[in-house]
Amino acid sequence: MSLRRAIKKSTTSGDRWIWGKNRSLDLARFLGQTCLGGNRDALAGKSVLILAAHQLPAAAALIELDGIASRMLACPPDIKPDHLSTIAARAQFDTIVVAGAQPSAGALGADEIITWQYPPAPVQASPTTELETEWLLLTSGTTGAPKIVRHSLRSLTGAIKPNTAKPPPTWSTFYDIRRYGGLQIFLRAMLGGGSLVLSDAGEPVHEFLDRLAAHRVTHMSGTPSHWRRALMNPNAEGFKPSYVRLSGEIADQTILDDLKEAFPQAAVDHAYASTEAGVGFVVSDKLEGFPASMVGDTGHGVEIKISDGTLRLKSALTAGGFVGENSPALKDQDGFVDTGDIVERRGDRYYFVGRRGGIINVGGLKVHPEEVESVINRHRAVHMSRVKSRKNPFTGSVIVADVVRKAGDSAASDEQLRAEILTECREALPQYKVPALVHFVPSLEMTESGKLVRSNA
Repeated sequence: MSLRRAIKKSTTSGDRWIWGKNRSLDLARFLGQTCLGGNRDALAGKSVLILAAHQLPAAAALIELDGIASRMLACPPDIKPDHLSTIAARAQFDTIVVAGAQPSAGALGADEIITWQYPPAPVQASPTTELETEWLLLTSGTTGAPKIVRHSLRSLTGAIKPNTAKPPPTWSTFYDIRRYGGLQIFLRAMLGGGSLVLSDAGEPVHEFLDRLAAHRVTHMSGTPSHWRRALMNPNAEGFKPSYVRLSGEIADQTILDDLKEAFPQAAVDHAYASTEAGVGFVVSDKLEGFPASMVGDTGHGVEIKISDGTLRLKSALTAGGFVGENSPALKDQDGFVDTGDIVERRGDRYYFVGRRGGIINVGGLKVHPEEVESVINRHRAVHMSRVKSRKNPFTGSVIVADVVRKAGDSAASDEQLRAEILTECREALPQYKVPALVHFVPSLEMTESGKLVRSNA
């Protein structure tokens, strides 16, 4: 079943909308409309690259093209031009749907460019035969051109349960829907009978929070860094969700407790998912980590294994593989995806301690930045922190912490707060993990996918 048909099936009574910052789509009406002019039928069987300056055109194109195109990729806006050429060559796109600046079709190896049109027009006819469209997504966290992962609508939506809430939820997300985390929320809204509020690139946090309140968003998703940034803003007080979801980074106990305090009426989940492995599991007890009893067959079609200290997943929700010649294998011989996330068992629970590729070497000893950040973030005056390394002639590296103080906190001077943070770190961590330097900064840089930028000095 195509996404368009699935949306139609999930639509009962009441208005359904996709709201962008400056434009919107009446979803029920849009099922009989098109923003691709008279070209949609001509896209049957095509491999389509979607280039849009904003999320709303990308959302509309995904709805229109699923079941018609052979494959499609909605490209995030932060992709470098030279990487875009590499991506286009790997995926062999023959058509580009554009909403914004017009690229060179020849430079990207495409045969034609179709311009997205707004407002939408009535559909004259649609292909009677539906294809199983490949949904292509880009991985994050790489220094070169990102890898391309191949999903199906089935693998993307397999973890989405039917909605029974009345009225249906109004979803939103800090993510961009052209990345896996945001796409999951887009699909949950589309298949759950609800509406969706989209963020806008460069939109100030306070303006987005005001739009969330104005549209009465009930279900909201983002990374822990997204949520920390939002909770720093006083406009968050006007936003009253009934469901809060975290994913994409380690959810430590501090951010879970902060969300419980800020939204006492809300259920709080942290989900484990990745572009390659798909949705693994959801933890709903408002505690960091996950119960050790979840390891093995979860009974939900997902098998969890811990091997060499890393989390590995096997399920029908994992991607079908990477796209392009000479691509690496996605799964091992037993069908498991190595997530690269390191976990540690303490009692009856596993805790995330960091990424295998993010380890800092201090005199031959391993330090996970996230483990140190978790300790620093517990301090009552700390809003968020980022731990990185700095080169040192004796130990190779030393630990440095950038810390954002909570707004309005003036109970201690910087020197006093620095001393308190270091004392807490010494009590909770081995000496080699204790920061050598603590800097106070006004903010921390985030990636387009909502994660802390981690670059070592």
